[in-house]
Amino acid sequence: MLQPVALTVALLSTAAGLLIFIRGLTRIISTIRLGGPTDSTRARPIGRRLWLTLTSILSHERFKKMPLVRVAHWLVMVSFPLLVATLLAGYGQLMDPGYALPLIGHWVLYEWLIETIAWLSLAGICALIVIRLRRRPTDEAPVTAAADVDDPVRHRSSRFFGSVQWQAFFVEAIIVGVTTCVIALRSLEYAWGSAAGASWASAWHFPLTAWLGELLTGASPAGLASAITLVALAKILISNAWFVVVGLQPTMGVAWHRFLALANVYARRRLDGSSALGPLHPLIVDGTAFTPESIEEMDEDATLGVGTIADFSWKALLDFSTCTECGRCQDVCPAWNTGKPLTPKGFITTLRDEAAATLPLLRAAQAKAASAPGHGEGADPHADTDVFEAAALIGDVVDPEILWSCTTCGACVDQCPVDIEHIDHVIDLRRNQVMMESAFPNEFGKVFRSMETRGNPWGRPARARMDWAKNLPFEVPQAGVDVESLAEVDYLLWVGCAGAFESRAQQTTRALAELLHTAGVRFAVLGDGESCTGDPARRAGNELLFQMLAAQNIEVLNELEATKIVVSCAHCFNTIGREYPDLGGSYEVVHHTQLLNRLVREGRLRLAPPKDGTITYHDPCYLGRHNRIYSPPRELVAQLGAHLVEMPRHGEMAMCCGAGGARVWTEEKTGSRINRVRAQEAADTGADVVATACPFCTQMLGDGSASNGTNLQVRDVATLMLESVQRAAELDAHPDPRAPLDPEAVTDPGPAPGAGTPPTPEPGTSPESPDDEASSPAP
Repeated sequence: MLQPVALTVALLSTAAGLLIFIRGLTRIISTIRLGGPTDSTRARPIGRRLWLTLTSILSHERFKKMPLVRVAHWLVMVSFPLLVATLLAGYGQLMDPGYALPLIGHWVLYEWLIETIAWLSLAGICALIVIRLRRRPTDEAPVTAAADVDDPVRHRSSRFFGSVQWQAFFVEAIIVGVTTCVIALRSLEYAWGSAAGASWASAWHFPLTAWLGELLTGASPAGLASAITLVALAKILISNAWFVVVGLQPTMGVAWHRFLALANVYARRRLDGSSALGPLHPLIVDGTAFTPESIEEMDEDATLGVGTIADFSWKALLDFSTCTECGRCQDVCPAWNTGKPLTPKGFITTLRDEAAATLPLLRAAQAKAASAPGHGEGADPHADTDVFEAAALIGDVVDPEILWSCTTCGACVDQCPVDIEHIDHVIDLRRNQVMMESAFPNEFGKVFRSMETRGNPWGRPARARMDWAKNLPFEVPQAGVDVESLAEVDYLLWVGCAGAFESRAQQTTRALAELLHTAGVRFAVLGDGESCTGDPARRAGNELLFQMLAAQNIEVLNELEATKIVVSCAHCFNTIGREYPDLGGSYEVVHHTQLLNRLVREGRLRLAPPKDGTITYHDPCYLGRHNRIYSPPRELVAQLGAHLVEMPRHGEMAMCCGAGGARVWTEEKTGSRINRVRAQEAADTGADVVATACPFCTQMLGDGSASNGTNLQVRDVATLMLESVQRAAELDAHPDPRAPLDPEAVTDPGPAPGAGTPPTPEPGTSPESPDDEASSPAP
């Protein structure tokens, strides 16, 4: 009697589970299909994308700095497909305790695999449960605007803050239940087989459960058969409970991600397997990339950027549905960790919930409008009336402060294990706010006007772009004035707006120019022919202004036959090297730390022995995380200081200085200032100097250090290098270390006589592009 009842219950629960699950999956797919088009490369090439998906998921490459979580999650992940066979076998065991799957039977390799995976996945899920329990959010008081730099936001330290906890614990309980049932069934099968005298009832076939089965050797075969039926039924009911609950919760990303992650990773933006960092995705309007020329051809009701949930692309909606709420993005977000309202996880899940609540109604409204009777006698007078209209996202769904708190540092994108493209969605919302609503922080108004009228965010006249070069002991040639074509020089030195107008960045530009001159590198600048690359405009959402500035610069560069460009600004490096190619400007762009490192290794720049002291290095987001350049600046810094010490957050885990996303032009009014927190972290290393490789990092950390009242010096690598090269020249002039040094002797940046003099390159030659880490390539 037990077996028929168990089979009936199992089949009914299976039917209910599958129907509800399929209904939930259909809802998700229908919602995603309502999204607009994205770039056409998301689906092809199929073979390459399938391979990337397979290798990315099996390697768990995105589980960075979390070795225990990486291993535990991998074990749980592989248990899902591998233990499905035990679920199928469970239906047979409801009627026959000795049932084995056809073809597989009691194949030893299969049995060893099943038992090993069951035990390991049980251990893995238990480890994940312990981690979740230990890192559960506390109930401490929320942060206030008065939060001090020395009083970190402790209650936000849990990456699970804001996650739906019951959903995660439910999924974990299901996995514990299933794996426990698998182990229990194997133990019972061994005991029953032993009692029945089956030839397969041995430790060879039950390598990890025979010892448990031995504990049941005194039980009767009938009792063991009933136990097998009940445990098999329990396993089936537990599995179907998962199908039911998940099917009823289309927004339950912690469960759905095991399916949706495959599609999301497959549709990733970059085919080299890297995160969606570096260049921004293009602004898509009606399925085509936006250009200034396309404005006249647009429909009057065309939408620029994203204003409502219905404006997002299908890939964005897939992103939202895939979020697992693991909180890795939140854990590394500089805005969240300094008391701002932005949490990348919360931002994504808010949009996910809005899509789930709004898009089905919008789909119903569209269906009603499509089926409405036509105009004419007896027509519905309300046929043309919108029965439902999606809410404006900014203000109604997402607080404006959340949108404008993002520094676009890329930490969230870099950490996301399922390839969610947070920055793209932030920028799409900003584009709509700027270009459609004219709603943006007040400070941006002046910045936009200055960039549009003066070609730089500072609003300085173009004639002042060469002020940094005054009083240099050599002439800095200008392209189009002193040289007709950039083909006549080794490199174009792209000065950048900060390098031309900001006092601390001017020192970097002067130092770089002197170092290049000392090394015999032929270079030229654009002078007043240079304009802002447009990076601040683009990251602030003003795509039109960015493209206008980019088109102007590309025209100048192409006319002057530019091929190789060296830059000292990480933002310029990213924009010229990785965004201009999409607009017709393809150049070989190197960062100044790459070039200087190569010159040192070639012997064209000689550094003095390190001075006493300690140096730490801050990784600029747009050099490190966005462009994966970490080694060249560190190799230089290591030769400059007696001791290089790393901050706790460094390399790919480095914290932002707070300047990115055009935030350098705005004031932080909530929580702690990001630059103060980062400057304090640098000071806590005990370093005397923090070396940087971006003018905005120098500015932000310098201001943060001053606000904190520390004596930490903030210097660009180039300025530190120049001092070292000058000291090397002075040591050549005064080889006796006891001889007094003449401070005026080190002011001449030209080549030092003797051993310190680099060889003069032959005409037409140039130092090779640094190969320490890839420069921005021309596509």
